[in-house]
Amino acid sequence: MILVLERSCLTVLQQQVEGTYPYEGGGLLIGQLDEQGRKIVTEVKPFENQRALEDQHNRILITAQLYREGEAYADGKGLLLIGFYHSHPDHPARPSEFDREHALPWWSYVIVSVQRGKAAAVLSWRLREDRSGFDEEEIVLRGV
Repeated sequence: MILVLERSCLTVLQQQVEGTYPYEGGGLLIGQLDEQGRKIVTEVKPFENQRALEDQHNRILITAQLYREGEAYADGKGLLLIGFYHSHPDHPARPSEFDREHALPWWSYVIVSVQRGKAAAVLSWRLREDRSGFDEEEIVLRGV
């Protein structure tokens, strides 16, 4: 599967997770499917980490309410909630076991490694249908 990401969306999400460093930051990926079945991210919707401050260094929480609000927001624009992005402060942009336990199949999970306050690697992952692990998704950037 391929995730197409507008460059402007990449800039927004990188700036947001740099701003939340040394804590995890994140948000929703909103867009559409194209005729080839690729997920096209046209908008990112950052949100505040809902975890207690002392737990935000290595965890982020998306509440059911944030999910419902994101779904309604996307629906209202005729778009889809494609996935979620979050940062891994001073860690690789690879899903953790915690990420796997809380992930949903089909969604794209963009993880940004933030090293010493600067966004580094940006990778996208998709949970296998059997929930045994993630497969990396290719990210294609488009736009200016």
